[in-house]
Parts: sequence; structure tokens; C-alpha cells
Amino acid sequence: MLQMNDYFLFLFIIIAFLWDIRVRKIPNWLTAGGVLFAFILHLVTNGIDGFLFSVFGLIVATVVCLILYGFKAIGAGDVKLFAAIGAFVGIQIVLYILMYSIVCGGIIGILLLIITRTKLYILYNKGIRFLNRKWNKQFAVIDKESKIISFPFMYAVLPGVILAYTFLFI
Repeated sequence: MLQMNDYFLFLFIIIAFLWDIRVRKIPNWLTAGGVLFAFILHLVTNGIDGFLFSVFGLIVATVVCLILYGFKAIGAGDVKLFAAIGAFVGIQIVLYILMYSIVCGGIIGILLLIITRTKLYILYNKGIRFLNRKWNKQFAVIDKESKIISFPFMYAVLPGVILAYTFLFI
């Protein structure tokens, strides 16, 4: 059964996702504010046990993500994002969210490789140019000669959260 902290996590993730789409960076005030809010929420609702639950979730998420950061698999903003997620949901759920996010990131990476290494990039670029004109945005098109493919990890985190909660609570 979902608890209050889960709903606050969903709100936090949606804000981070929208911010990352718009600016391509997750601000420190959002992640630090999320951590502080999660600490206070757990302290108020469950006392010192809740606070420790939140602290341990933050620590485990940070350590695992720092290892991924060391391999340049994710950025520093993603480490801070998962620290906040860990503060909201604790050790077990943050590890599930991280696992599903990595799987979703791998799928997105494979799709990008297929698109960039075939003629599908032409169709993709036409769609992106259309969206850029329609929404007055600057989504990146794929350069035919591009050797490095990257995307904001938040594109994998949102479905990772959805999958984790779908499989854990339904």
C-alpha cells in the first residue's frame, strides 16, 4: 500500500523530470530540498526510526550512484537525485528504482544506437525538428557522424520509478 512519502516522491520525480527536459540539468535546490523534506517527513511521521530509515536510504543510494559516477555511467546530478529518492523511500525501494532505471536506460541506449546506426535517424530528426517548431524547444537532433550518444538519465528514471512501484505494489 502506498504511503504519504510515496506520493511526495512522485511529485518530486515529476518536477525533476520536467525540469530536466526543460533545462537539461536537475538543480541542487531541488535535490537538497527533496532530501531535507524527506528527512523532516520521516522524522515527523515515524520519529527517529523514520529519520534513520531516510538517512540509510540516502547513504546507500549515494554510495551505489557514486560508483556508477566513477565509471561515468551517470552524472553528478543523477547521484544527488538518487540520494533524494533514497531519502524518500529507503534502501530497498531505491535499489529497485535504480535497477529499473538502469534497465530503462539500457533500452533507451539500444534504441538510440539502432536509430543512429541506420537510416532511422533521418525520420527521428524530422520528428524532432517538428517538435522544436511546434513547442519552440531545442531538443537535440542526431548528427549522422555522431560517435557519442547521450541522453538525460531522468528519461530512464521516470519509467524506472513507474516500473518499480508497479511490480512492488500491484
